[in-house]
Order: sequence, then C-alpha cells, then structure tokens
Amino acid sequence: MPAPPATNPPRTGTAPSKHRLHEDIQALLTGTLFVGMGVVLFNHVGLLSGGTAGLAFLLHYATGVSFSVWFFLINLPFYWLAWRRMGPAFTVKTFAAVGLLSIWAYLVPRWISIGDLAPGFAAVAGGLLVGAGMLMLFRHRASLGGFNVMVLYLQERFGWRAGHVQMALDCAIVLTAFALREPSQIAWSVLGAVVLNMTLAINHRPGRYMAV
Repeated sequence: MPAPPATNPPRTGTAPSKHRLHEDIQALLTGTLFVGMGVVLFNHVGLLSGGTAGLAFLLHYATGVSFSVWFFLINLPFYWLAWRRMGPAFTVKTFAAVGLLSIWAYLVPRWISIGDLAPGFAAVAGGLLVGAGMLMLFRHRASLGGFNVMVLYLQERFGWRAGHVQMALDCAIVLTAFALREPSQIAWSVLGAVVLNMTLAINHRPGRYMAV
C-alpha cells in the first residue's frame, strides 16, 4: 500500500505512532460532521462546493433529489481507483466517510433550524468547516471520495499540493453552475472554495504530521 499522504519522516529516530481503531472512528464521525455542517450552510443559501460534492449540489438544484442521495451515488465509481491506488484500508475508511456525510447532510437540517443567513458568512464558515473536516479525514487516511481520491493520489505519487490541485478542480466545477445559480451565488461559492482549499493548502503538507 502506498505511503500515507501526510506522513513525515520521524525527527527523533522513532517510528511515527499509528492511529488506533477508536481514534479512526472518532475522526470519521467528527470530520464528516464538520463537513456536513458546512454542506448545510452552503445549501441553505444556495451555494456550491467543488469536486463530487459540487456535482451533487448541481444535481440537487437541478432535480430536487437530495444532496445526500446524489453524493453517495456519484462516489461509487471512484472506489475502484481508491482500492487500486490507495489500498483497502483507505478505501474502506473513505466508503465509511462518504456514507456518514450523506447521513449527516440528511439529518442535520432536521435537528437544527437556521433563519436568516448571510451568504458571505455561509461561504467563509462553510469553507472553514469543510476544510477542517477534510483535514481530519486526510490525517486518518480517509477522504470524501471522488476528486479527493485523485488529489491524494497525485500528492502521494507526484508531490503535488493537495490543496492547490483541489482548488483548481473545485473552481472548474463551480464555474459550470452559472446555468443553475445566480452570479452572486457563484461568486460566494468561489469564495467558499478558496477558503476551503487554502485551509488544506496551509495545513495539509507532506512532512507535517506524524501519526498515520
């Protein structure tokens, strides 16, 4: 199995500690909940994100079928690449993360009620929440599938920054939304994508994280 994307060589001469099962479970639950909260903020004001989540948003706005259903279905073809390139453990964790996010995105709006929400705040806060949640998942050798799998593979294989590659893909997805969203919503969505991916670019660098 390829080396984890965020593993650094030990500085003290000792091997990096491994995450335990309960630590992985806690990270999957917490990370996907953070992302789910960000998704709820985006959805409340009609914004989008990038990657497979962005595609799920577009299909949700176009068809009325829930984001959760589309997100789960869109990710199905990417598990083959994850299994071949990133290994079975990564694939199983990613499948669990995708399923959990689909559940959170469905349940959270039924647990909390949001009144007036400024699009600018939703973009920034949502981007920060999604970015922080993805960092938790990345550092426990998991992702949210789809483009995340390709981004982590490219970082692992070629050393390309995960945040920079993800930003390019996300902006491309957001730009396709002009047919369904107002220009102001597109602009706020781009801001959210920038905040999200700057969070990844600053914090998710090879050589900065010991545990795998």
